[in-house]
Amino acid sequence: MHLQYAADPTDLYSQQGVAPGTEQPDFYGPPDVYPPPEPPSRRRTEPEPETDWDPGPDQGEHAFFSGEVDSQDEEPTDRRGRVERRGRGGKGKKSRNGGGRRAVALVFGGGMAGVVYLGYQFYPDRFGVAPDFAGGGNGEAVTVTIPEGAGGYEIGGLLKKAGVVKSVDAFVAAQNRNPEGKGIHSGVYALQQEMSADSAVERMLNLDSINNLIIAEGKRNTDIYKLIDKRLEVADGTTAAIAKKEYRKLGLPDWALNQENVKDPLEGFLYPSSYAAAKGQTPQDVLKQMVSRATSTYTKLGVEKKAEELGLDGPWQLLTVASLVQAEGTSHDDFRRMAEVVYNRLDRSNPQTNGMLEFDSTYNYIKNQSKIDLSLSELRNYDNPYNTYYNRGLPPGPISNPGDEALKGALDPTDEGWYYFISLNGKTSEFTRTNEEHQQLVDEWNATRGN
Repeated sequence: MHLQYAADPTDLYSQQGVAPGTEQPDFYGPPDVYPPPEPPSRRRTEPEPETDWDPGPDQGEHAFFSGEVDSQDEEPTDRRGRVERRGRGGKGKKSRNGGGRRAVALVFGGGMAGVVYLGYQFYPDRFGVAPDFAGGGNGEAVTVTIPEGAGGYEIGGLLKKAGVVKSVDAFVAAQNRNPEGKGIHSGVYALQQEMSADSAVERMLNLDSINNLIIAEGKRNTDIYKLIDKRLEVADGTTAAIAKKEYRKLGLPDWALNQENVKDPLEGFLYPSSYAAAKGQTPQDVLKQMVSRATSTYTKLGVEKKAEELGLDGPWQLLTVASLVQAEGTSHDDFRRMAEVVYNRLDRSNPQTNGMLEFDSTYNYIKNQSKIDLSLSELRNYDNPYNTYYNRGLPPGPISNPGDEALKGALDPTDEGWYYFISLNGKTSEFTRTNEEHQQLVDEWNATRGN
């Protein structure tokens, strides 16, 4: 059958539209892939392929890219896709090339203008000089708390919020310029408002600017609770009451819970260190910092595994030994030998001690005192689980907060046969292996005191 074409028969595909978003058809493919050409009146536009890509609300299609053009450049079409001629003159169908070129030029020109504008805005923000104050501050004092693990941008954000620096970028740049800039640690810093970034960094590297709460090695919890109350400016006894009521919520490891006859479950977990503590914080905040530091330290030291190697009933007993070492040792050089004294005296098969520690520090702990002149009668007749003159073995729990050296001493005691010790000058300890040797030193000490 002979087909009649509505368009120029010499250009079979000039009137065939291509659906937006589809590839140009391959009209010259093999017959087994594509059917033979059909007249435009019988052709159907293939559906657009489905994709999961969503251009988003700010990526709407411009008419040029969507296949639509200005009405002045596009000829109206009927339902069969044939172009209606506007006139019968020699001009014929209006070319679309001119409109397309104008659209491309407009898009290209607009795009270049956008790039120039964005570059103008972006360059000063990212590569220009960051806003900064001048000088060392306006005299208005302010304290800023820097949390543990904070990096430059976090620190800069806190300083900007407090009015210390003008921008975060200025602070980070100043910190990077300073060779010691990365040495800024957590803590409470006494600064001024409107400081230049360089002066803020220098001030924070000066230890005089740090207003942290310092916990010394060997401090008991009763003393630490008072320090926290004073620092936070809360009523006396507030921290102690919270510790007693909420100790299970403060981050203690499982092995530190449910211990019998313990005076204070947090004893040994208010780790000696420097802490950010200032008015406005809660006792819970500060206690959690301390417990977290202690737990992290004990984990790194491997106390659970080491306790088993030392023949102890878990890390709680190891922490208790470390607290005794801290309380009785007069110097760091004493700690390993002091730990050996503890382990040797715990041996109930030893005829010299029969498992009795007889440490004054345990009696003083339960009495909340620090006396030196204690009579044997009061020591041996006071019935309390913590009194190692009255009971064999370790006390129920730690009697202080041991520092790093005392912990390491408890983990790695000497093996030299020490069972006794005494401090003659309050600065160093003398260690002996037999009771006779020890008694000679006791007599010597009593003679110096006129006893």
